[in-house]
Amino acid sequence: MRVTALGATLPPVGLPGLDPALSRLVAVDGVAADAGSTRTWHVLDTGDALDARGIEPVGTIVAVHGNPTWSYLWRALIAASLARADTGTAWRVVAVDQLEMGFSERSDIRRTLAQRIADLDALVNELGIRGPIVTIGHDWGGPVSLGWAVENRDRLAAVIALNTAVHHPDGAPLPFALRVATARGMLAAGTTGTTAFLDTTLALADLDPAVRAAFRAPYATVARRRGIGGFVADIPATAADESTPALRRMSAGLRELTVPALFLRGPKDPVFGEGHLDDLTERLPHADVHRFEGAGHLIAEERPYADVVLDWLDEKVVDAGDAGMTATAAATRRTAAGRGSKPTTPAEGATPSRGHLWDALDARRDDDDTAVIDMTATRDGEPLRVSWRQLSTRVDELAAGLDAFGVRAGDRVSLLVQPGPTLTAALYACLRIGAVVVVADRGLGIRGLSRAVRGAVPDVVIGEVAGLAAARALGWPGRRISAAALPAATSRALGVEASLSDLARAGRGRALPEPPAPDAEAAVLFTSGSTGPAKGVVYTHAQLTALRDTLAAHFGVTADTGLVTGFAPFALLGPALGTRSATPDMDVSAPRTLTAAAVAAAVRASDARMVFLSPAAVANVVATAAALAPDDRAALERVETFLSTGAPVSVDLLRSAQRLMPHAVAHTPYGMTECLLVADVTLPEIERAAGDRGVCVGRPLGTGQVRISAIDADGRATGEPTTEAGVTGEIVISAPHLKRGYFRLYVTDREARRGLPDRWHRTGDVGHLDADGRLWVEGRLPHVITTAEGPVTPVGIEQDAETVDAVTRAAAVGVGPVGRQVVVAVVEAGARRPGLASPSLADDVRASTSQRLAAVLVVPTLPTDIRHNSKIDRTRVAAWAERLLAGEKPTAP
Repeated sequence: MRVTALGATLPPVGLPGLDPALSRLVAVDGVAADAGSTRTWHVLDTGDALDARGIEPVGTIVAVHGNPTWSYLWRALIAASLARADTGTAWRVVAVDQLEMGFSERSDIRRTLAQRIADLDALVNELGIRGPIVTIGHDWGGPVSLGWAVENRDRLAAVIALNTAVHHPDGAPLPFALRVATARGMLAAGTTGTTAFLDTTLALADLDPAVRAAFRAPYATVARRRGIGGFVADIPATAADESTPALRRMSAGLRELTVPALFLRGPKDPVFGEGHLDDLTERLPHADVHRFEGAGHLIAEERPYADVVLDWLDEKVVDAGDAGMTATAAATRRTAAGRGSKPTTPAEGATPSRGHLWDALDARRDDDDTAVIDMTATRDGEPLRVSWRQLSTRVDELAAGLDAFGVRAGDRVSLLVQPGPTLTAALYACLRIGAVVVVADRGLGIRGLSRAVRGAVPDVVIGEVAGLAAARALGWPGRRISAAALPAATSRALGVEASLSDLARAGRGRALPEPPAPDAEAAVLFTSGSTGPAKGVVYTHAQLTALRDTLAAHFGVTADTGLVTGFAPFALLGPALGTRSATPDMDVSAPRTLTAAAVAAAVRASDARMVFLSPAAVANVVATAAALAPDDRAALERVETFLSTGAPVSVDLLRSAQRLMPHAVAHTPYGMTECLLVADVTLPEIERAAGDRGVCVGRPLGTGQVRISAIDADGRATGEPTTEAGVTGEIVISAPHLKRGYFRLYVTDREARRGLPDRWHRTGDVGHLDADGRLWVEGRLPHVITTAEGPVTPVGIEQDAETVDAVTRAAAVGVGPVGRQVVVAVVEAGARRPGLASPSLADDVRASTSQRLAAVLVVPTLPTDIRHNSKIDRTRVAAWAERLLAGEKPTAP
């Protein structure tokens, strides 16, 4: 039966965020199966608006929506591009309503993927768009826009895609949402006969009712919704589907694209999963990627993607064109646009590291001395000891076994194993064959851990039963390997294909592949999540080797040193340093579980001269010191070097810890997941340096460098990085062991190097350098309090408040609008309920500091991060304080 055509129309006036002057109708000759007809498109086009201003665009962005949206989806990109046109780079934006969709014409043609790509090409030609052209697509507009890009490389400048897919594996089921939509009897009813499919899609984001109504506007009748059903019906789910060949041609052609590529993703998407993004990046490995945590399918409605797109185009397309300009003109252009900065020599080139992280392990492969001690496992009542010979053999066998299992260089392997010999062997085996280890500890909590693992899209998961059960229950990707041999029924239930013992047997006598190159990716380490969702930090082999060398040189680590570490990031460095190591009997995801007796037992078992603990672990060690036996105290007296890092450490806590290890030099290194060692200071140096505000963390280690970028009245770090003493601002660092970047967080990466040369990093911490070049940390950049008198950092105020006898811990936060905030002190002082401090306590806290305090509040316990149990969540405290002072009922922050 022939379906009646419906003509194209202009959208109604008054849709929020949409300028009616940008709408136009374009008549285009039909092509392919639609040849001989003329079809009318509705498009949003900024070309005339630019012409009216006398602005020549640098190129055209062709934006293609998916199903069941329309060109309205791109209104933020249109508005941002026009806003920048007068002062920056001008791009023409042409956002199309695909035929059968939006306000474009409805016809009786079945539009397959190949037809839609041909339709788009006909429109581009009709509009006279020659190039350079950037395509951007969302949902099923992704394959259409990318399909056009593959077929028109000569005019192509870049490709961008938001939450899309270009490949469906044979035999794999469609995502659940699409299975429901395409089910027999559901397709017509759900997509065309009713608004169910449209309603479900729009419910994936928290839309303003007026915006939701605008998206619904083109689809008010059954006849106008036919395109929604046609789009769903055309999804190529099997090899026999009509559009499968076109999808395969397009996805194969992507591998030959060399233009810049950007993929933006909302991870909370029930349609397009992390595997789809992984497939895209495998086809375009040079692509930049950013995952907007918390966003979902309608990412364009949930996050400020438009500025990201335009900034990226400036960097990757416009600035790339500077190559044809003189060096002076290019520098001027970058400076005017706020990009680039005065160059300085990055520290990486100063002392390049050589060799591999496992060199010491190889060197001691015939050594029967102890390499790793597992204090949680025993043999005949004694801790389990693994020799260098045993460890080296096991690493080689596992490496060869992983290779036989199909793990290849560049594959990501998630390790869900407690620190100890098993984790150590698995990690070094992965590194040896060039697999990228993904380390996200249980301290992130189950939600944070799941977000991290799923976001990393591991090819393989190696875990203990608890981790494998979580992987199964939460749908984590990757083939499964169990740390221990499991009963057959358990293996089947958990989807386990092999155990590490199986791999070791398979690897015996098998040759190892070539080792990875120094600049190959080695690890993705996740941050603690104390300042937002945990971020994956990417390290290369050269950077991890540089970390080893810096640690060994600065602290004088030798084969005889011995290392006890209750700090997870360093628990695996013993073999790299060539010294024996032991992890105390503790829950590494809960540092406060570590006792003084457990540390002493590990020191005694390993004859260690170095102890490395997190601040929360140190606090409990000190608190449980009364339980130490005489032989425990004797063991601790042999310790020569004590380190605590991961969060600020008070002088009093360091003094208490040193009393337990009286012959040890107490160090408190400063670092972060992005650069595990930045600076170091000893307790005597801290005591000599007393007087400045903040926490003294010492001088840079090795060839590392530290600069300060001054903060302005709004709390932003805008100053040129400097070594001038007394300047308070964001701490900027460089070191050979600085991370390569963040995993699939292009925006975060860009902000971390804003205005800096390569191999420099904005830490997000604030502080200053003193006259002797020592670094003092004063808090986090987001926690700077912007008062009417100027910016105020929190740590100095907190230190003042903690001198009050009744106060055990304090947080200084800002309440009110930026630039007019007032300072509020929130303290732990034995209160059973949160609320206003007593008049006497408030008076004592106010008297302790020169900073004017608007209020003093009390809480039973200040909220802290999960991993370290010590970093105060000042953002959460500030929001709570504001609610309390506004009159809300007191509750815990």
